[in-house]
Amino acid sequence: MLPRGRPRALGAATLLLLLLLVVGFFLFGRDPEYGLRAAATFDGDPYGSRNRSASGLHPLLPPKCELLHVAIVCAGYNSSREVITLVKSVLFYRKNPLHLHLVTDAVARNILETLFRTWMVPAVVIRFYDAEELKPLISWIPNTHYSGLYGLMKLVLPSILPLSLARVIVLDTDVTFSSDIAELWALFAHFSGVILLWLDRLRQTGWEQMWTLTAKRELLTLMATSLADQDVFNAVIKEHPELVHPLPCVWNVQLSDHTLAERCYLEAADLKVIHWNSPKKLRVKNKHAEFFRNLHLTFLGYDGKLLRRELFGCPNQLPPGAEQLQQALAQLDEEEPCFEFRQQQLTVHRVHITFLPHQPPPPRPHDVTLVAQLSMDRLQMLEALCRHWSGPMSLALYLTDAEAQQFLHFVETSPVLSARKDVAYHIVYRDGPLYPVNQLRNVALAQALTPYVFLSDIDFLPAYSLYDYLRASIEQLELGSRRKAALVVPAFETLHYRFSFPNSKAELLTLLDAGSLHIFRYHEWPQGHAPTDYAHWREAQAPYHVQWAADYEPYVVVPRDCPRYDPRFVGFGWNKVAHIIELDAQEYELLVLPEAFSIHLPHAPSLDISRFRSSPTYRDCLQALKEEFHQDLSRHYGAAALKYLTALQQSQSRA
Repeated sequence: MLPRGRPRALGAATLLLLLLLVVGFFLFGRDPEYGLRAAATFDGDPYGSRNRSASGLHPLLPPKCELLHVAIVCAGYNSSREVITLVKSVLFYRKNPLHLHLVTDAVARNILETLFRTWMVPAVVIRFYDAEELKPLISWIPNTHYSGLYGLMKLVLPSILPLSLARVIVLDTDVTFSSDIAELWALFAHFSGVILLWLDRLRQTGWEQMWTLTAKRELLTLMATSLADQDVFNAVIKEHPELVHPLPCVWNVQLSDHTLAERCYLEAADLKVIHWNSPKKLRVKNKHAEFFRNLHLTFLGYDGKLLRRELFGCPNQLPPGAEQLQQALAQLDEEEPCFEFRQQQLTVHRVHITFLPHQPPPPRPHDVTLVAQLSMDRLQMLEALCRHWSGPMSLALYLTDAEAQQFLHFVETSPVLSARKDVAYHIVYRDGPLYPVNQLRNVALAQALTPYVFLSDIDFLPAYSLYDYLRASIEQLELGSRRKAALVVPAFETLHYRFSFPNSKAELLTLLDAGSLHIFRYHEWPQGHAPTDYAHWREAQAPYHVQWAADYEPYVVVPRDCPRYDPRFVGFGWNKVAHIIELDAQEYELLVLPEAFSIHLPHAPSLDISRFRSSPTYRDCLQALKEEFHQDLSRHYGAAALKYLTALQQSQSRA
């Protein structure tokens, strides 16, 4: 809705087309009947008979290797997630290299830097600009728009973008492309004269002074901007109507229940860009709503790894590290029995950290974050975990793009999960046949923000009091002054799906004696937890030391800067064992806590454990990984690592 007194011809869509004069094409608006507008002078027929179509402008496309520049303002967790759908749609149709100029706050930059680095899309360059540095330039403008100061930052793009940059397309985060962005870029070719849509020309004409003076005059009566930068652009257009020229509205269709959007096009296939990311717009009654809904949902759940395709014929398009990765993959022998393991180790997974809004805990010297990983089949365990652990969590989820959207819906509709803002969810997108368990753990561990971490698994429920008990134990043991220590949390299991969780160690011992509880994996893998010395734990009143032994894999609390997990271990087997060996090799002392416990709940076996049990080849490959791990230990720690190799050999001889 426009402010009272503004002419209808200066609607939001019209207004944003002034941004074409400023920095390119800014794709949003509220009145689609006006479409995009730009300040320009055309040579002859502005459309050209050979480029005209029912959908509007179809100029000659730029050379296939010409670099196209796109600018986006993106701040916060939700916008960082929404912008990915926009980027997917652009990448799907594009045939040109892209340079993305991203104006972000610290949250968005952290998320998007990780995402694009791990996405490794060829022929895409990313540059970030600090939104905090821009706030003083526009903070003097009173603004009631929901986007706050970020909605005004497009006004100052000519001042912050490189002076060498002449043209840029500016996009809002909530649009979806249905055509090649090069068609939009090609419209620049029709502009000529002294008001070309070139940033350098605009800077020469004093754009900054123009919009600043206009905004100050308007604010004398307007009091505050309600449409963010749209109000400012509207005012400039009102004073300088010669700067605006209409462009086909198919480049910016705002969907709504009224018929204005439908007047913009003859066929749904004619549309180039639509506003479709808003949940409200997913429910409109437009006659082509189902077509648009399917288009949006297609890119929402589209597998991003399919967009890693190269643009053939264009040089220097591989992202950092991609060439070395390709060479390493090319050297693998597909006929080798362990090819899947080798390939999975080299796979670079796309990572979207803090997928949902997150409120980090205030800094506390003894705080602990629970770190775990999971896939879609373990999603139902999250609510119970949140009830048991009241502290911060960092969780890595191994999902497809489509599953990530299901997960989003699951959290938003869960009263338990939606109420927890101290749980950070990190999506690692699925790629490959084997579960990259240690890569997932490393992602979750790297994003923990507290001084200490509890390295757990998603199918374990900690004691209700464990979070408070761990913090108190860390303080009492003065771990901050100890060089290195790992606190062991004894692990138990139940085979009952209906189970009354114990509220204390005394209740747990009663259940243990009654046969309702057992030491974790005592019947399958006793060596995994035997060194914890459960007989001692029953009577212990104070923490006690235990020694490392072969195949030991306890759940531990360690400083956040502990060694990372070895990513070569994928699928099932030895992934935690290798980590405990690394801790011991770095001389971490192992201390068992007398009141701590965690209980494993029953569930169907994973695909990887089923393959381990049924496939001799799988087990042979795991053995090969163990031997390579010990060779690396010997190279790194020298003679001190001999005990691990000896223990491995003795374990194998007993088996």
